[in-house]
Amino acid sequence: MKRWFFQRKVKPNYDVSLEEPVLSVSICTGEATAGFLSRETGAFRDVMLIRGDRDLASFRSSYGIVGEIRRVY
Repeated sequence: MKRWFFQRKVKPNYDVSLEEPVLSVSICTGEATAGFLSRETGAFRDVMLIRGDRDLASFRSSYGIVGEIRRVY
């Protein structure tokens, strides 16, 4: 029997030289998704849904992001 609650949590990380943190925002509904945009291919990797300031603060603190986050529509 595996006990999942004993597993060590890995701190999420991203490579600053390869990815840029962005908010993907829907034009119609205004729904925002936080994630990373590849600088090479332009592919978006979503991480979490942003419902308010608390979610955005959680995204910033878990990845160590300081400063402005660009919005992509």
